[in-house]
Order: sequence, then structure tokens, then C-alpha cells
Amino acid sequence: MNRLELTGLTTRPSQVWGGVRLVPLVREAPVEGLRLHREVYEGLGAGIVELGPRSHYVSYIPHGFVADWSGTDTAAPEPGGQSAAYGTQFGGRDAPTALRLPSLPRHRMAKRRPGDRLRFLPLHLALEGYLALHFGGPSTAWEEWSRAALRDGLSPRAEDAYLGRSVRGLGEALRIFEIHPDQCGVMVYASDALAAAFVVPHPEDYRLLHASLVEDLYGEVVHQYALYGAPVPEFGARLGGGEHIRTLADLRAAARGQERAWEEAHDSLFARELLNSSYGFDRVYRMGSFTLWRFLPPFVRDGSGQHIGETITDHQGQVAYLKTFRLSDAQIRRGHLLHTLAGADWELSRAAAALGSSREELVRRIRAAGVGNLLKGDV
Repeated sequence: MNRLELTGLTTRPSQVWGGVRLVPLVREAPVEGLRLHREVYEGLGAGIVELGPRSHYVSYIPHGFVADWSGTDTAAPEPGGQSAAYGTQFGGRDAPTALRLPSLPRHRMAKRRPGDRLRFLPLHLALEGYLALHFGGPSTAWEEWSRAALRDGLSPRAEDAYLGRSVRGLGEALRIFEIHPDQCGVMVYASDALAAAFVVPHPEDYRLLHASLVEDLYGEVVHQYALYGAPVPEFGARLGGGEHIRTLADLRAAARGQERAWEEAHDSLFARELLNSSYGFDRVYRMGSFTLWRFLPPFVRDGSGQHIGETITDHQGQVAYLKTFRLSDAQIRRGHLLHTLAGADWELSRAAAALGSSREELVRRIRAAGVGNLLKGDV
């Protein structure tokens, strides 16, 4: 498996609010045997995840998702969790003016719950995978490896992201647009650049989780496109141009033809960078006939957008759940650099040759990428 296959999902005509475009994704039939619901955490969502004895992940974590493959076909909340109804409002007139920011430990990125249930932290699986990308350093202590790194470990890697509420127009678009009866997902665009893809197994799950998109994290480029981009054109069906429409059946056929044309244009143009790219998949957890994965792009610097994410697939590779995060150009460059260094066993001369640059230029790029503590002081 090296690609994302959205088999069984069909795009519907987009809905536009300013520079934000939402493309609904519908299923002819829900994915059988899997349901998803949200587990809401108190406070503002500051969370600490223990990854190992000396390794922690710290981020904004407002909620977790619980995948249920027990076959009961329900989305009941776990003890200590909550299941928010569609239309739930956060905050309001009576919200406190002073909010505490607790540190909420989460034992793992993905943790088994009683029965056939798994709690995982949506999107953070993918972000932690990107942050840990080749950050263990070389397996052999090359001369470039610093004594400080060997003695104290590497300093933390950090990346910036924006809360969905700060992405201009996103909250309004999610609030005012209709949800289709069979809708199981959405593609979010800012200035017609793909910002995120979100897919769940069942329409009822989507209705409960639709509003959670404003609490997700989005990349810097998405925030900039939404803030500075111009309004995008709306989808408009044009009928009658050379077509003979005499009956309601003719009108229905022409409308469906326009929907098919939009679907083809969306999949081949708008979503091409997500669907036509190859990915490296890392299995996180097997859940009966389903598997939870996280994935990274190839970090090929070709000017196109690249995405990290996580997905749940069935035994045939069909996507039941998907959530993606668009990387900035700087993050793509950093990933490309770390991939190249790992491929050269972190030997600077070999890595510089692979990048087509000098050793001195490579040292500069390593320091600019925030991993300069891999180098000895005299390099």
C-alpha cells in the first residue's frame, strides 16, 4: 500500500464562503463494522503524551477519537468522555473570562479501551510521526555526531500550526453549509489549495464530528491563503448550451452530467496532489479487519502541496477514516533534507553529493533546519 484510495466516496458540488471551499464526500453505503466518536477533554486542550521513557509530545489536544469495531453499530461515549450532539456550541455568554491551561497527560498516541475500542489522538499521530522523522540520528557515531547529542540527546523538534478557528472563513463555512444525508467526509480548500481531507465511516459519525474541524490544526500556508487570498468562484451548473431539455427527465440527466463533470474535475485537478502521490505508511494498530496507519509524503521538491496524515483502512485497503495536514514549503524542505541525510547514513560528504551542493552549504542547511546539534563545533 503506497497510495490513498477513496473508493466508495463520491464528491458533491462544492460550497464556497469567501476563500474557503468545502467539497462534500458521500458514501453509497457506510463502512460496516466500524464507528467513530469523539472524546472531549476539559480545559483548553494542552496535552502531554508520553512516547517513551525520555520522550514526550506536547501540543494542543482538545479531543480524542474512539474507534469502535465491536459491531454494535453505536457511537456511545466511553466513561470519562463525552459525545457532542450536532449543533453544539462551544463557549458563549456565560463562558468564564479566566481559563486555566492544565497539562493533561495522555498515556499513548493510541490506547486500547475495554472491548473492541481504540482511543487515538486525531492528527497528532501524523504530526508526531513527522516530528520524529529521522530524528534519532545515525546508527553509528560518525565524527559529525556531537558529544552533546550522545550525552544529552537531541533537543526537541517543534513545528507551528494554527487553530481552525483562526483560519479565516472556515468556522462560518462549516456552520452555514448543509450536510448531505449520506455525507461521510469533506475536502477543505483555502484559495483552492487543499488544506485538509476528513473522512469517517458513517454519516452519523460525520454529523457528530463536523464541527470538530474548527478545533483541528492547520499549516501556516493554509492560514496565509485564507487570510490574504481572494474569494474563489462558486460551482455553477450551466444547462441548455446545445442540449435539448424538454422534460424533467432531460433536466435530471443534464444536472447529473454536470455533477459527474465536477467530480472528474475535482479528482483530477483539485485533489490531484493528495490522491496521485505515493506515501510511506507506518502501521500504528490493527483493529480486527481494520488497520490504523499514519503516512508521510515522499518529500519531493516539485512545487506541489504535500500532506501528512493518518487513515484507517479495511482488509481491502478501502479508506474508512482519513485526516490530513498540509505541510508548508519550509516543512517539505526540512523533510527532504532529513530523508537525504538518513539515506546517506548521515555522512555529510555523501549527503551533499546527493543534494548537489557543497559540504559547507549542507552544514548551513542543517543548522537552518534546527538540527545543528548533530554537528561538532569544528564542522
